[in-house]
Amino acid sequence: MTADRPFIPFGKPMIDQAAKQAVLDVLDSGVLVHGGVTPDFEAAFAERVGVKHAVAVSSCTSGLYLAMFCKGIGPGDAVAAPAMTHVATAHAIELLGARPVFVDVEPGTGNMNPDGLAAAVDREPALRAAIPVHYLGLPCDMTRLQAIAEAAGIWLLEDCALAMDARHGERKAGGLGLAGAFSFYPVKHMTSIEGGMATTDDDELAFEMRRRRAFGYNRMLGDRTRPGLYDVDCLGGNFRMSEVEAAVGLAQLARLDAFQADRARNDAILRTALADQPALHVFPNKAGESISSHYCFNIILPKDGSIDRARMQDGLKAHGIGTSIHYPGAVPLFTYYKERYGAQFGDYPVAEWLGDQTISLPIGPHVSEDDAHHIAQSVIAVLQTS
Repeated sequence: MTADRPFIPFGKPMIDQAAKQAVLDVLDSGVLVHGGVTPDFEAAFAERVGVKHAVAVSSCTSGLYLAMFCKGIGPGDAVAAPAMTHVATAHAIELLGARPVFVDVEPGTGNMNPDGLAAAVDREPALRAAIPVHYLGLPCDMTRLQAIAEAAGIWLLEDCALAMDARHGERKAGGLGLAGAFSFYPVKHMTSIEGGMATTDDDELAFEMRRRRAFGYNRMLGDRTRPGLYDVDCLGGNFRMSEVEAAVGLAQLARLDAFQADRARNDAILRTALADQPALHVFPNKAGESISSHYCFNIILPKDGSIDRARMQDGLKAHGIGTSIHYPGAVPLFTYYKERYGAQFGDYPVAEWLGDQTISLPIGPHVSEDDAHHIAQSVIAVLQTS
C-alpha cells in the first residue's frame, strides 16, 4: 500500500448485495443441490455464449475431464495440449489415464501453435483430441486448428478458463470446438465462488455430461417416480454445482456487461501508456479473427533476463500493485511431467520464455480508471530503476 491509495490486488471478487440475497434465498429454500437455480444459470449462460447446451460443473478442470470422459478418452489415447497453460489442462488428460502431447505456443500470442499441432498429428497415431487454451483470453486461431483437427479426425475441446465473451469470427469462445470449459474461480471474469461450465452444441455429448456429472443416475432427482428410486447404467462421478454457487453465478451474469466494459477500458489505458516501452513485449488484444476477453494485462520481459522479474514484482508491490504470473513454467517441465515424460529444457522455447519472464497486471472491475493510470505509470517508474 502506498501512502495515498489502497493496495490494488491482482484480482478481487465483486460480490454485491443481490448475490448475497440470492445465496440467502437458496439457503432458506432448503434445496441446496438438484434444484431449479442451476438449470436457470445453465440456460442463461448458454444464451450468453451462443450455444445449445451449458452444463454446470464443479470446476473448469472437471468440465475438461467430463467432456473427455464422455467421449471415451482413456488409457492408450493421446490428447494435445499447449506447453503454456495452467497445469489443470494437462491434469485433466492425465487423470483419465491418457497421455498429454505438449505443443509449444506462438511467440506473438501465447496460444497453441497450429504448426505444432499439425506436427503432433503426424507423429502421434494415438491422438484423439486437442485442447486449445485461449491464453489470457485471446482465442486461438481456431480456423486453422479446426482444419487440422478435421483432416486428422480428432476433435477440439476449448479451455475457456480466461476467455469469457472472447470471440473468434462470429462466435464466442466455448462455441468454437466440439465443447468448451469455463472457470468461475473467484478472480475470473465472473465467479460462482467455485465452479465451472461445460458448453457444447452436441446434444448427445450434453446428455452424457449431465448424467455422468451425477454418478450415472438414469433418473435425475426431479424425474424419479419415487424418492430414492433410480438405476445406474453408466459410470459417473460427482462433478455437479450446488444451488448456492449457481445463485452467485446468475447474479454475476447480470453484472457481466459492466465488468467487461471496465476490463476493456483498463486494458486500453495500459496498452496506450506502455506502447513505447521497448523493453516490454505485450501481446495483442486482437489477432486475425480473434478478440480478447481482457482477463489480465501481461508484460513479458526480455529473453536475456536483463530485467529481473522478481525485482519488477517487488517494485510494483512497493507502488501498491499486486501481480500474478501466467504461468510459472512450461507444463512439461514441471517436476511431475518432466519425470514422467522426459522433457528437457529447451524443448519448448516460447513457453519457457513466457514462464520465466511474464508478469500479469490487474485490469479487472475492481481496478478504477485512476488505478489503471497508476499501474501504467508505476510499471514505467519501476522499469527505469531496473
